[in-house]
Parts: sequence; C-alpha cells; structure tokens
Amino acid sequence: MKKKLSYRDKLLELAYIYSVREIQEYTKRRKNLTTGQIELILKKNKIVIPKDFKTSFFKENFLKPISKLKSNIIDYKEEKVKDKNRFFRRVENYKYDTSRKVNHGLHNLWKGAGNAGINFLNVLPKLGSTVGNFFGNLFTDVFNSIYNQQIDQKSARNVIIGFFVVIGVTTAVIAGFNFYKDYDLTKSKIETKKPEIKPKKEVKKPEIKPKKEVKKPEIKLKKEVKKPEIKPKKEVKKPELKVKRNSVAEVILPDLNLKTETVIQLFKDVDYDLRKVRSEKLVKPIYFTQFPRDLENLQSVQLKKETFIKIVLPLVVAENEKILDDREKLNSLSKKKYTSDTEKQWLRQKLLEYKVKKGNLDELMLKMDMIPVSIALAQAAKESGWGTSRFALEGNAIFGQWTWDGQGIAPLKRDGDKNHKILKFPILRASVKAYKNNLNTHKSYSKFREKRKLLRDKNKDITGLDLTDTLKNYAQTGSEYTKILNQIITQNRLTDFEPVRLVNSVKQVELNS
Repeated sequence: MKKKLSYRDKLLELAYIYSVREIQEYTKRRKNLTTGQIELILKKNKIVIPKDFKTSFFKENFLKPISKLKSNIIDYKEEKVKDKNRFFRRVENYKYDTSRKVNHGLHNLWKGAGNAGINFLNVLPKLGSTVGNFFGNLFTDVFNSIYNQQIDQKSARNVIIGFFVVIGVTTAVIAGFNFYKDYDLTKSKIETKKPEIKPKKEVKKPEIKPKKEVKKPEIKLKKEVKKPEIKPKKEVKKPELKVKRNSVAEVILPDLNLKTETVIQLFKDVDYDLRKVRSEKLVKPIYFTQFPRDLENLQSVQLKKETFIKIVLPLVVAENEKILDDREKLNSLSKKKYTSDTEKQWLRQKLLEYKVKKGNLDELMLKMDMIPVSIALAQAAKESGWGTSRFALEGNAIFGQWTWDGQGIAPLKRDGDKNHKILKFPILRASVKAYKNNLNTHKSYSKFREKRKLLRDKNKDITGLDLTDTLKNYAQTGSEYTKILNQIITQNRLTDFEPVRLVNSVKQVELNS
C-alpha cells in the first residue's frame, strides 16, 4: 500500500522531478525548508503547483482559524497576567511611599515638639526676671510705707522676716535651676566630644606623640582601654585615635584644616607611597574630608600631583568596590525565583538610586557598574586644578558638577544670561559618589555605559583610555576635552591604578577631632 504523502513531501518530489538545484543543495546540507519557502522557490523557477497539492477545504477554513483563535486566547491570558503583576507592583510601591511619607511626617512632628519645648525653656529666665522685678517693686513700696508711716513694730518685724524668707527661697530655686541646666549641658558636651568605647575583646590603643609638629599615631597593646593622652606642641591640638573591630583598616580624617606639610608627613608615617601602590595594587583606606588649603603653595609640581592622587585614590576605589558589591548582589537576586521583603526593599532603593523605571533589572545591571579609576582621577585633576581650585577648597567640588536648584558656588566668570552654580558637598567622598551616580544615570553618558557593557560582555578589562572618547558631553569643548583627559592619564601613568583595591585588615581606625 502506497504511503500517503504530505503536501510538503509532494512539493519536494515535484522539485526533484524538475531538478530544482537550489532545493537539492539545501537538502544535501540538511537544512529544513518550510512549506512556504519551497513554494516560493518553485514559483521562482516558474514551476506550476497542481491544484490537488493544495490543502483541504476543511483545514483552510476550520483548523487554521481555530488554531489562530487559540493562540490569541493564550496571548490575551498572558497580557492579563502581566497587567495583574503591574497592578500589584504599583500597590506595593504606593504602600511603601505612603509609609515613608507617614514616617517623615512623624519625624517633623517630633522635631516641632522639641523646638516648642526648647522655646518654652527659653521663656523661663524671662519669667523669673519678671517675677523678681515684681517682688522687688513690692518690697520697695512696703519699706517706703514703713519709713513714711508709723506702724506697729511687731508687724514691721514680721514683714522684714517674711521678706528675707521669700528672698532666700527665690534664690535657692533660681540657683537650683541654673545648676540643673549647667549640669545637663556639661554632660551633653562631654558625651559629644569624648564618646566611651566598650570593646568586647582586647584592643590596641594608639597613643599620639608629637614629632616636629606632625601627628604620628603609635599603637601599643594594653589590656584595658584608656583614653589617649594628647601632648600639645606650640598650642596645636593632636587628634584622638579610636580603634574598632572591622574587616578594613580605615583612617577617616575630618575637617581639621590640616596643612600640606602635616598631610605629607602623615603619609610618610603610615608608609603610604604611590610606587608601592603601583607595584602591589593595594591602597590604604585613608579618607580625607577636604583638601589642605595650602596645597597650591607647594613648589614641586610632582609632589603636588602625588599628594592629590593619594587623597583622591582611596575615595574612588572605595566607591568602586561598593558599586561592585551591589552589582554582585543584584546578579544573585536576579537568578532567584522568590525574594524576601528585605531584598525587595533593597531592589526598590537601587531602582530609585539609578533612576530605572518599570523595574527593569537589565537596565539596572547596565547602569550599576564601576567607573575606571584613571578616568575618575583625570577628571578630578582637570576639574579641580589638582585640588587647588576655589570650588574644591570651599565646596569639596572635585568634578565641577553644575546645579540650578541645589546649594552651590557661583562661578566668577559666569555669563550674565546663565544662572548655574557649581554643586558643593559636605565632604570629598560625597562629591565622588555624586560624580559616579551622574555618569551611571544621566542620558548624556549613555554611550559611555553601552561601551562599558560591551567590554564586560567580551570579558575585557574596563580601562579609562577605552572609554574617554564617550565623555565628549561632559564639557563644552567636546573632543578637545577627551584629548586632555587622555594626556593626563598617559603623562601621570594613571592606568597603573586601574586594578588597585583596598587593603584588608582586622581593625578600623578613626581619627576624630
């Protein structure tokens, strides 16, 4: 019994009968052609397809419409499920936003109540003064009446005794109130300046000894934690060291208005050398909150540049490592089928931080990535004049970011029709963080992010010289600006710092004022 051939097999048989070479070659290479493709090739070779080859009337008019309807129903169900998920996400985001607004309102209410209480306490001294004046005038009138009129001696004696009793009680009340007020304020100041440390284990307590007007921390082992002694020299106060347990040894230098000479000596004391950093690819986490104001006075240009790099490098590397940690966590969460409430909260926070809409995790992964260290150092040097510009010294503005509504510093040579300012920051690290968020989120640097992703997809190193050409929009000079960045990177060998990481240790050291 002859096997019944399908419509496609009949077309193939027809192709072999007419020796259609194109179809025969596809078959030899084991490439499957669809029925439509075979029909087109036959028609191209002017081969007429017999009518009895066509599909049946039932298949064309019943089976195909039913199959199409079925696929439309499946697509409709999937669309409804997507709409449902979108609705639940909106409800969840609304719930989160409402909770945040309520907490913010309660915080403001509590703050207002505190201000009202402080204002009430400020009224008490004025009230005491008014009461004192009242009794003073009263007793003055009483004594005048005693002097001008003749009254009973016994009554006068009682009045005088009562006067001294009232004076004594009033004095005791006012003295007690002042003592209580001064006691609270003194206690608050002591707790603010010298917080107590309660370590669980034995810790090393540093002791600061003066060395030619330079602060040099010296660490000694002791069983008990004692307050470090400060030995002033020429009325210069030495900062205190506090030792805490942590995975990284961090030295945080606050707003102490340090001189450049002191900063350079500090680097020598902690053995912070750029040649060592270049060879070992490790940098100590020493975080300055501001630049020395006399950095420009250095006669050696090379020393000025090295000091600038030593201050900025740990800040850039620290922010990069934080971004890479977040990226690794995002990669882990994206592979999970179910996430906890804490993980969902973290994702929402990162979506807002990187300005990603509709919960697109692929877009978030594109934006959440490191900035090459050489580019960050080169742009910081260019925009801040190696840490000597007015914006860097007065507002910690390393990267010259503009603002129209925030707090900033107005440029001296700004055109009359422009109203922009240079965004200012409380500390240097805040400027670094804002700069990296700007490159990772602003639409002007989309080419920068796309090229960075292309390098990562090819498993290549993300280096500054590969990406500088995408930063033409950062300055008004365009391509000329990118040439200057390449020149700064090349002349100062900033590519040596690309793979640098923070030093790992078992202590965290904070330098407080």
